[in-house]
Amino acid sequence: MELLFITSTRIGDAVLSTGLLDHLIATETAAGRPVPRVTVAVGAPAAPLFAGVPGLVRVLPIVKRPHAGHWRDLWRATIGTRWDLVVDLRGSAIAWLLRARHRRVLSRHEDGRHKLYELARTLDLDPPPAPRIWTRPQDHAAALAAFPEGSQPILALAPAANWVGKQWPAERFAELVGRLAGPGGAMAGARVAVIAAPHERPQAEPALAAARAAGLEAPDIIGSLPLLGVQALLERSALFIGNDSGLMHMAAAAGAPTLGLFGPTPDSLYGPWGSHAVAVRTPESYDRLAAERPTSPADRCYMTGLATDTVEGAAVALLDRVARSGRIPA
Repeated sequence: MELLFITSTRIGDAVLSTGLLDHLIATETAAGRPVPRVTVAVGAPAAPLFAGVPGLVRVLPIVKRPHAGHWRDLWRATIGTRWDLVVDLRGSAIAWLLRARHRRVLSRHEDGRHKLYELARTLDLDPPPAPRIWTRPQDHAAALAAFPEGSQPILALAPAANWVGKQWPAERFAELVGRLAGPGGAMAGARVAVIAAPHERPQAEPALAAARAAGLEAPDIIGSLPLLGVQALLERSALFIGNDSGLMHMAAAAGAPTLGLFGPTPDSLYGPWGSHAVAVRTPESYDRLAAERPTSPADRCYMTGLATDTVEGAAVALLDRVARSGRIPA
């Protein structure tokens, strides 16, 4: 089976789509057929996430160009193959311009449920399959080299996001480290993994400094791990706390207990997905904050209403729920 899977530009949306790819692969193998030959077309930032897909032939990074030039690039790269199935989660016309036995194209229609339901309708699935990211031995080796094994659980934090408006203040992440991993905290003595890209260091550094000031083990891994290395580290984490971001969706896909922080984005549509994934948001509703955005400064933070007490309480409640479920701590 020749499968072309066209998915999103942003990391978070690409992660949410992986459950559909996992479903397609599992359906073929469960029927006793060979693993599909998979070609993934995805935005360049998210392309590394698909390197471990079973049956992968190639990943085609989509780099946006003027006048829809990126779609012409993709057409030229794929026109030479006769596809058994083209799945287009970008809702573009390209699926109809390729030779394919079957085509499934996203029809955008939000019904108030999580974004995964909209994606799953492309394959007529309900409930939607959970996101899945495939990690390889080399990814786990990279994670271990950057963040070695230890006797204490890992508290993973992602203080940054792609927009300042949805970044919880850096000083509150720093305060939260002491509350959760300091003496008497719910994760007292935990090792702290602060995850961010190199250009996000100013937002991430306060949490790293707070962990070290408290005498906690906190290797500086900011910008040092490839995406699948980050995923391998998240698979070892006992708790993840972060803003609405691609890292939040990666953590949930890794099976880590995940607490997503929301304000000017809708948690009902984009909250972390999974049995041990929850969202906590500002006292202000998404609708109220969205209404304020047109008249607010571009660099305004909309997360200041979310108190550290609230996040700590939600984290402790999540840890308690995970413990009651019998999940073995990472």
